[in-house]
Amino acid sequence: MNQPHAFEQQLASSWPPERWSEVTVLVAVSGGADSVAIARAVATLRVSGPGRLVLGHYNHQLRGAEAAADEQFVVGLAAGLGLECLVGHAAEASRSSQGDGLEAAARQARYEFLQVAAEQLGARYVVTAHTANDQAETILHHILRGTGLAGLGGMRRVRPLGPAVTLIRPLLDVSRHDVLDYLAALGQSFREDHSNADPQFTRNRIRHELLPLIEREYAPQVVAALLRLGHLATDTASLIDSLTGPLLERCLVSEDARGVALDCRPIVAQDRHLVRELFLAIWRRRSWPLQSMGYAEWNRLADLALSDRDDAHVFPGTVRAQNSGDRLTIER
Repeated sequence: MNQPHAFEQQLASSWPPERWSEVTVLVAVSGGADSVAIARAVATLRVSGPGRLVLGHYNHQLRGAEAAADEQFVVGLAAGLGLECLVGHAAEASRSSQGDGLEAAARQARYEFLQVAAEQLGARYVVTAHTANDQAETILHHILRGTGLAGLGGMRRVRPLGPAVTLIRPLLDVSRHDVLDYLAALGQSFREDHSNADPQFTRNRIRHELLPLIEREYAPQVVAALLRLGHLATDTASLIDSLTGPLLERCLVSEDARGVALDCRPIVAQDRHLVRELFLAIWRRRSWPLQSMGYAEWNRLADLALSDRDDAHVFPGTVRAQNSGDRLTIER
């Protein structure tokens, strides 16, 4: 029996096949190197069991013939691996945004497709191929935007995608170099998305300009340093979560489809940082957009909660916070 490739060993160590071979798994595959590599590795590592392995591809229909070719490539990859493939297509409306707004809208549409597809399949897990390089780019992007402590943690390795579906990113400690080495060893082709070089997207400028500059001129190990920062921030955020949960229980007056009402009296005596983290927890609990919420916005919320005069403010995503005496109402 051939020795598993180092990439397959890394994946198996991060996410042992025994944990998922008994259930249905949906692997998100764009056709790019990272997702093709994880599809090949998961198919190889799968052990005998009742679970199904399915590839999921979302065609954003933003790149014409190139996007259609990506779709056909993924369908062919699935067929070659003897796997099912589900394909989703974006509506025309998703093209209305530009730049980072377009990227955010595309990301949201993609995850909505993956959630619906997973629920239709009865899948327990949705797997994406984000690597250590993606994580470093995310953390640096959050720093530039003015993130809170949780943002320094970058992408979470595991998070709920739906009531019965878990999103998992098992390659967050695996480098893009390791991905390419694996594909080369297999002789496996992949698709290049030329929009990934488009400088209108901040993420692309970070990837192709800023990180290489930092590596070249300031810190050759910047990716590893950012990953260490992310791990430390995640550990610290977990500690803070253990404090914000009980605080939210003490403050929460009511909650409905529109939003929440809080009693501000338990908040007044708290450290300001904990107050900001409390609101971040509420945003996550409500699945409100976090993309445009930075330090200034979280601080403005803390001002409202700690103020003794009536005031109101509308935050990104049309979330309105109204302070009336000891009560703060936040609704979308």
